[in-house]
Amino acid sequence: MTDEVTKDSNGNVLADGDSVTLIKDLKVKGSGGVTLKRGTPVKNIRLTGDPDEIEANVEKVRGLVLRTEFVKKA
Repeated sequence: MTDEVTKDSNGNVLADGDSVTLIKDLKVKGSGGVTLKRGTPVKNIRLTGDPDEIEANVEKVRGLVLRTEFVKKA
């Protein structure tokens, strides 16, 4: 594991199990046209080894990888 810290778009440190909110509408590739709207809450995130990405389950999409630049800590 690296010493890099995972941070959201505002610079807040994220940890496993945190809740975040989307700050931009995102189209999900390979999901049949699902679009996640700005303000969608995402609960119980999981950190990946990459400080720029988190993993989460959202509404109809499971195992979604989100870039940290599109989320803020709730």
